[in-house]
Amino acid sequence: MTAHPPFFIIAIDGGAASGKSTSSKVLADRFNLLHVDTGSFYRGVTAEFLRLGVSAVDSPAVVAAAHALHFGTRLHRRSAVMELGGRVVPDAEIRSRVVNENVSHFAAIPAVRAALLAYQRGQTGVARTHHFRGVVMEGRDIGSVIFPDADFRFFLHADPVERARRREKEGGHDSIAERDRLDSTRKTAPLACPVGALSIDTTHLTPAQVVETLAAPIAAKFSRG
Repeated sequence: MTAHPPFFIIAIDGGAASGKSTSSKVLADRFNLLHVDTGSFYRGVTAEFLRLGVSAVDSPAVVAAAHALHFGTRLHRRSAVMELGGRVVPDAEIRSRVVNENVSHFAAIPAVRAALLAYQRGQTGVARTHHFRGVVMEGRDIGSVIFPDADFRFFLHADPVERARRREKEGGHDSIAERDRLDSTRKTAPLACPVGALSIDTTHLTPAQVVETLAAPIAAKFSRG
């Protein structure tokens, strides 16, 4: 009987523009992992709610809309792209100013997080089906809630001024300070470094240096696996 190769789960958490996405995509390519950007999932759900006219302050409407969501996954190269009712919300829509202004409000609602929990965990099944060696999942509660027993748990952080500079350079419209405040003070799964995770300050690191810092322990374990 042929033994199955080990399957690895890598959790990368952190605030906006801390280096999660760039690092996750490079690691996915280097180690044959499925890249999962859970922030894009919350953005997609937010865009769908706004399209339906659902307000974050209307709790009954949010709960009803969350229960009516039908998720699917489509692959784009090595990245998992969320489908809602068979439709992929365009990237330009999920990165729009109105979604930026509302995503943290919807993400703070327990019913929304509960609706996405099983779907996020289910990306490991997608990865196995498509013969990836594992999953690298980025977000704000991956190492604390989604996969607290992940093989690797990283938390990236940087000075807010530097993160604002990075986001502006990317053409983003986020208010870094406000996103941090909302994400770190919500009652359900607040943004925080998970106990036992490796915390990395990326303020003065280049993207390549961040990647190598993350890749070193992963490569060591992969070589043993």
